[in-house]
Amino acid sequence: MSKVNFKIGEIVVESEWRDTPTARAILEALPIESAGSYWGGEFYFEVPVAAALEPDATEVVEPGTVAYWPAGNCLCLFWGPTPASKGKECRAASAVNLVGRVLNPEVLPKLRGRRVRVEAG
Repeated sequence: MSKVNFKIGEIVVESEWRDTPTARAILEALPIESAGSYWGGEFYFEVPVAAALEPDATEVVEPGTVAYWPAGNCLCLFWGPTPASKGKECRAASAVNLVGRVLNPEVLPKLRGRRVRVEAG
C-alpha cells in the first residue's frame, strides 16, 4: 500500500492507497495540484487521469474513503452525507472506484480550503 498526502488549505489529510489500476495511474501522475469543490460531506477535484469503472465500483462508500469518480475524472474524499445520500450514508453522484482510505478522518469535516496538493507520503 502507498501513502498519499492531501494538503487542502492548512490541513493535511493522510491516506493509504489500495493496489488497483486506478490508484496506480493516479500515483504515476503525482504530484497533482488542483482546485476542489464541496458537495455535502465530500471534497472532490479534477485530476489528470482517465480511468474506467473497476469491477468493485460503488455509489455508497464508508466515511474516510478516497475514491475516483470516472464520470468527472475527479478524486473524492468522503466523510458524510451528500445531496444524493439516503440518510447518513456517503453516496457519490454515480459509481466511484475505491482508491484508498483516510488515516486521520477526524480532519475531514474541518476542511474549508479549495486549493489541493496531492503527493506521495
